[in-house]
Amino acid sequence: MNLEQARFNMIEQQVRPWDVLNPEVLNVLSSTPRDEFVPAEFCNLAYSDTEIPLSHGQVMMKPTVEGRILQHIQLKASDIVLEVGTGSAYLTACMAKLAGHVYSVDVEADLTQSAQANLKQHGIDNVTLETGDAAHGWNSKPSYDVIVLTGSVSEHPEQYKQQLAKGGRLFVVIGESKNPIMEALLIQRDSEGNYHTQSLFETHIPALKHTEKAAVFNF
Repeated sequence: MNLEQARFNMIEQQVRPWDVLNPEVLNVLSSTPRDEFVPAEFCNLAYSDTEIPLSHGQVMMKPTVEGRILQHIQLKASDIVLEVGTGSAYLTACMAKLAGHVYSVDVEADLTQSAQANLKQHGIDNVTLETGDAAHGWNSKPSYDVIVLTGSVSEHPEQYKQQLAKGGRLFVVIGESKNPIMEALLIQRDSEGNYHTQSLFETHIPALKHTEKAAVFNF
């Protein structure tokens, strides 16, 4: 399998046609070998437009969804990012190449360990990885310029909205696991501290662990 050709095809035939046109995002996707972040048994699927299984019921999102996330959060070199759900650290690596620093937390220790190895292999050192349950917030920093939840939640994540710095952006997918259609949102906090919500696209991703509806964001 020609992996370089597969990566090129992923960008030109999947990601770009899904309205991911930012040249910096396309360059990051082109220069980050996705096949080196997937479990070895799924290497042949690394550049397919499909979710890839990880341990503990988690998945790598489709390349098209990852591309749209990177485009909509509009990372700058000064941005401090929080990612909830590290997974394989592929999206982590892409964000780290565009931002100042990424804090990423996963509830599973073995995923944190494998993510650390993946990032080290690629010389990415502006990432802090932590293991813990971030279903209801994470306080490594008092505020973040960008927050990305890589699992879906059933309600607006109020705690994470409150952790946005002024001008900050929060990417979240809202929906119920039993419903095949979920809504990807970008929530922005303006300089006055007000929140503005933009509907981005429809998708479906597994739920963020420990965000059952009865217990989600009850403060």
